[in-house]
Amino acid sequence: MKHTVETKWNKGFAFEANVGGHKIAMDADESIGGGDSGARPKQLMLAALAGCTGIDVISILNKMRVEIEDFDIKIEADVTEEHPKHYNKMNVIYKFRGKDLDREKIQKAIELSQERYCGVSAVYKKAMTITYEIVLENS
Repeated sequence: MKHTVETKWNKGFAFEANVGGHKIAMDADESIGGGDSGARPKQLMLAALAGCTGIDVISILNKMRVEIEDFDIKIEADVTEEHPKHYNKMNVIYKFRGKDLDREKIQKAIELSQERYCGVSAVYKKAMTITYEIVLENS
């Protein structure tokens, strides 16, 4: 299997990627001459990880018949000071809200995503440390 993404330059520092028929705008910060018309490409790496593990976790929890009311993922990443500036650590914060949440099942779903199913996490772990936290809020 092969995935292909086509990206078009829109002048200045702005680009638009076509990802499976979905448009993703990217641009640089105004402080370096960009127009701030889209996301920063490096930060999209965080979104890719959140989406990948999030889809896994929801799928696994559905199979476990764990009901949640709300689910958010926040990723904090440390950036190196030297060029090429890159992420050297990411911390994934999984936040769930619901009634009588089963921490053990949620933990298991996250572990399965991080260790077995999430392809984005698998690649990132080769380049940096990835940690995670679980926050449960009862409604």
